[in-house]
This record gives sequence, structure tokens and C-alpha cells, in this order.
Amino acid sequence: MLRAALIGFGSTGKTTLFQLMTSSRDVPRGGHGKSDATIGVSKVPDARLDRLTAMYNPRKRVPATVEFGDIAAPAQGGGASALVDVVAYKNADALVHVVRAFRDPTIAHPPGSIDPARDARAMEDELILADLGVAERRLERLERDLKKARSPELERERDVLTLCRAALEEGRPLRALDLAGEDLKRLRGFQFLSAKPLLLVLNLDEADLAGGIEGAIERAGLGAFPSQASTAAVAICAKIELEIAQLEPADAAAFLADLGLRDSGLDRVIRASYDLLGYLSFFTVGEDECRAWSIPRGTTAQVAAGEIHSDIARGFIRAEVVGYEPLVARGTMAACREHGEVRLEGKEYVVQDGDVINFRFAT
Repeated sequence: MLRAALIGFGSTGKTTLFQLMTSSRDVPRGGHGKSDATIGVSKVPDARLDRLTAMYNPRKRVPATVEFGDIAAPAQGGGASALVDVVAYKNADALVHVVRAFRDPTIAHPPGSIDPARDARAMEDELILADLGVAERRLERLERDLKKARSPELERERDVLTLCRAALEEGRPLRALDLAGEDLKRLRGFQFLSAKPLLLVLNLDEADLAGGIEGAIERAGLGAFPSQASTAAVAICAKIELEIAQLEPADAAAFLADLGLRDSGLDRVIRASYDLLGYLSFFTVGEDECRAWSIPRGTTAQVAAGEIHSDIARGFIRAEVVGYEPLVARGTMAACREHGEVRLEGKEYVVQDGDVINFRFAT
């Protein structure tokens, strides 16, 4: 399951976005401890799963899911260090930074004015400072250990962390570093916050929708952020979209159309998260269940089988694979077999977005 952690300064609408993404209506405000978070799960909208469910009429329809974690907002100016020990943030695949652009005189914004670019940079600085503290403490321990005994592995870790510390001291997030292979693995245990992919969610005023949501990122001064490594941005109006989400589907679609929106904020944030992390969905279908599964791009068939159950991966024999489009066009798996569109793939086959797979395995 893809895991995302919401971050943001006070009065940005972070809790409203959490409610929108997870269909939670009673999110506790305040009272978060340092090591706990409010956790919610979002069902990933996917028209392909809807179509497959209509075809198979299964007893159960199970969409892919994304887990969102939310804790109290850090204070602007040194507050992000509190996130370092929060399990939901350390284990997150990506950070979702909610940036305020809406104007409401009844809701005070801590800096005293609305400036999305300033706030986005300030949060980045907070993450960098938090990571710098972690890197410096680890380097101090490494130097002590290396004075006692030489270790090539610890020396390489020291070299990588020294590189990281230099970048952080220059104000650069670790996601901007071109680390790979063993060096990247060495850093995973630290769960550096600035190394995680970052999605900026610009929380608009309802009046801003009239100018077109496509250009909202540039108008807010955030246009340079999506061009940075492992960074993306999407704009929504969380307050109005939360109201829309509580309507019947037909009414919600009409409301979105009136606002000039082709899809919901939930759809846009989920799609941006998938694109940022390089995720895709494959499907398993049958009379019992139609289900969507989320995996990173480049995942092999045997690893994908393990997402369903470890026994399937362990006893993997072959994967019967057909694309979503041919299956929908033919109407049945049998018809696809007759036309040679069902393939038998081995454990090293790289799963593609939209694959419908039946795993053969022996226990």
C-alpha cells in the first residue's frame, strides 16, 4: 500500500484535505502526541475497476488504497524536527505538503499573510534542518566508532552522510541528490524527510477556481517547484471539494462541471501521487472478487504476486496476463484466449499498468 504523510503549517486546510482524501468526518483536532498520528485510508478511484466489476458482477469489489497520516501542524521556524520521530512520517513513501492560498479573515494564518511560495520554501527549510540534525548526530557516532576500529562499510556510510550534510548545509533537499544502489540503501534506515518525494497541494479559495485550476500553480508563484527532483504540485479547493464529496454522484458531477473541473480533488491528488512515485495498478478478477493492486513501476510478476499473498510468490509458476483494453473489448477471458491475447509470463515479467493477471502457483 502506498503511504503518504500530510504536512503543513497551521491554518492551511490540512485537516480538511485529510477528511476529503479519507472520507473521515470526525478527525480529532489537537491532542496529537509526538509519536502518534491520525491515520486514514483513501480508496483509489479507477474507472477500469468499475468496468471490470460490471463485467464480472463479483461478490466483492476492492479498490486500491492509499494510507494518509496526519499530525498536528509544526510551528513555523524549527517545528519540523518534531516530525522526525513520528512513525507515520518515517514510514511514508511521500510527503504531501498542504500550502494555503485561500483567503479567510476569520482564520488567521501564522505568518500574517498569504504567500504560498514563501510557505513552501519555509517547510522545505524545516525538513532540511531536521535532516541536518539527524545526519550530524550519526556522523559524530561514526567518527567515534572509526577511531576504535577501521571498517570499510562504516567509512562508506560516513562518506555518503558527509555528502548529504554538505547538501543540507547548502539548503538543498536530499531528494535532489543523485544517489543510487548501495549508497541509497545506506540512507533508507535514516528515513530522511527531505529525501522523500514531495507533493505540494495548493489549497485554493473558491473564487480562484474561476481563473482555471490548470494555471493556479503558476499564479501562486509555485511554478518552479514541480521542475525539481521528485517534486510535483496540484491545486484543489479542499473546502468546496469536501462539500461536493458529500453529494450524490450525479449531483457531485454536475457541481464539478459548474466549477469547470473535469475531475475531483481526490482524483487529482491520487493521480499526482501515483505519477510522483511511479506507481501503477494491475487487476485480479473473478466471480468472488474484482480487485485493484498498487505497485511501483518496474515490479516483476513474482513480486506482484507477493502483494496478494506470500504463498503465491513462493510457489509462483506462471502468470496469465491480458491487457485491460483487450479484455473489455472481447468481453471474456475465454474470448481473449481464442484470439491469442492471453500470455503466459514468467517470474521476471515486468507488470504493466492495466494488466489483468491470474497467478498460477503451487503450495
